[in-house]
Amino acid sequence: MGTDSLRGKVAIVGAADTEVGVVSDLGATQLCVDAARRALDDARISKDQIDGLITCNSMAEPYMYHAETIAEYMQIFPHYCMAIGAGGSSTFSIMHHAASAIVTGVCDTVLISMADSLRSGLSREQAMLVQSSTGHAQFESPYGPTVPAYYALIAQAHMHTYGTTAEQFAAIAVACRKHAALNPTAQMREVITVEDVLESRMIADPLHLLDCSLVSDGGSAIIMTSAERAKDFPHQPVYLLGVGEGHSHEYISQARNLTTSAAVDSGKRAYAMAGVGPADIDLAQLYDCFTPTVLIELEDLGFCEKGEAGAFVEAGEIELGASLPVNTHGGLLSHCHPGNPGSMYHLTEAIFQLRHQAGERQVKNAELALVHGQGGIMSSHTTLILGREQD
Repeated sequence: MGTDSLRGKVAIVGAADTEVGVVSDLGATQLCVDAARRALDDARISKDQIDGLITCNSMAEPYMYHAETIAEYMQIFPHYCMAIGAGGSSTFSIMHHAASAIVTGVCDTVLISMADSLRSGLSREQAMLVQSSTGHAQFESPYGPTVPAYYALIAQAHMHTYGTTAEQFAAIAVACRKHAALNPTAQMREVITVEDVLESRMIADPLHLLDCSLVSDGGSAIIMTSAERAKDFPHQPVYLLGVGEGHSHEYISQARNLTTSAAVDSGKRAYAMAGVGPADIDLAQLYDCFTPTVLIELEDLGFCEKGEAGAFVEAGEIELGASLPVNTHGGLLSHCHPGNPGSMYHLTEAIFQLRHQAGERQVKNAELALVHGQGGIMSSHTTLILGREQD
């Protein structure tokens, strides 16, 4: 397929989020359905107009056939139905599958809905078991590290190689919280300082509690259709202009480089398909499970030279009104993080920004957005370029 094979051919015409944080009155399945119904309302269509359905499995309420279960629950009878799992990059990697299904005529209108209840649906013991089961059975797990420890290795490597400081990591958490303070739906809205981050409890050196993403309940959904049909929907269509994937390893002990990720590859492919470069991007929604991931993504996606992202964030360049607003909803660090569906909120935020519906946190004249997700321990990467115009 040529680099322009999907550019501008599909659009997002519906987007919605559920309540986030502690949502004890809805389980993971109900949150998934709630997100789907909200997206249908946003697009002003009925479920009977959906002929493609994609979900990701839940940790709190897993099913052997998750998408089929949600379809049955909602009484949707799709031509295209699947559940996926690639960590935080799942949301975005599945979008080019859905786009291909639309372009090739497999289906016309795809609903992507993802949700989980990590905050109220898992006990502390269950959550710790999930955290400790991610490592390689021979080379990692026997030594007892959890997910924060793996990301701490990445942070230490960046500090050692480039002189990055804990204050620079903390600046990312501060920026995300500033944005969350403007977002009435965010789980954490109290403004924090660099000192607050550094004085919060140490989790895995150099990562403090406020360097780490939240644990949340929540769900989010979008609806995609062809560019031709998108013009018949009530909102400004948001077009898929570019997409790229990159995969470097599964287990962190097998990573060839701790400070450069496969975001380099996914970004290059997305830029090439969209026909744009980093300088053209108005805002970026970058996967922020821990503060160091944002720093490395900024560099690998071409927004900074290698080793310069620390100074970039310390200077406030990722805040609203600066050169590259990042995670304008608050990100996983301050808006919410319900596990694999967490990056869905980066996507819906980009959609609201490109529709010019983001209220106090609206990026002025937003036309192009980059959205990036990563799964595993900086393992699997997907980059999207979204725009208000088809070309």
